[in-house]
Amino acid sequence: MAESPQARERMVAGAADMIRRRGLNATSVRELAKHSNTPLGSTYHYFPGGKSQLAVEAVQFADALAARKLAKELPAGPVNGLRAFVDMWRKVVLDSDFQAGCPVLAVAVEDPADDGDAPQRAAATAFRNWTTLLADSLRAHGASDIDAEQTATVIVAAIEGTVAMCRVERSTRPLDQTVDKLELLVRAVTGAEAT
Repeated sequence: MAESPQARERMVAGAADMIRRRGLNATSVRELAKHSNTPLGSTYHYFPGGKSQLAVEAVQFADALAARKLAKELPAGPVNGLRAFVDMWRKVVLDSDFQAGCPVLAVAVEDPADDGDAPQRAAATAFRNWTTLLADSLRAHGASDIDAEQTATVIVAAIEGTVAMCRVERSTRPLDQTVDKLELLVRAVTGAEAT
């Protein structure tokens, strides 16, 4: 099968999009092929592990996007990283008219499929990656090890939860309110002055 790597990437991005809108259990390989405008046979060619493999790669895709955003902004400080993380999710919910959230969270909250828990393990890895990036930045800007770990966990958990709230409320109010309190927390544990 002589298809381009772009076709495979399009399928992974399409899977991430469908999962963030519908959840993992409501996303089928057949619908994904249609959504990504690729032949069904190509889906099985590129993802012989089926839906589970595709879900893992969709979660890894979302993980990499968020990690790149954090890695770009965190050198300027954890407040910048926090704001960029929130802005990224605000854009997701607004651009989708509150129909999409985080594919990592969507996979994390669903029961593992009959073919294993690889998607849930990928989600756990994504959350750990984001938490580690944030914790490292907090430490580098003066937070103790315990404060850095706890604060990073609170940030990821709070933002993931508020993205879900934004979807059901059809408003970015939960994100806007949460980011202000999280910024106060970040400044408290790092000793940073408010600007």
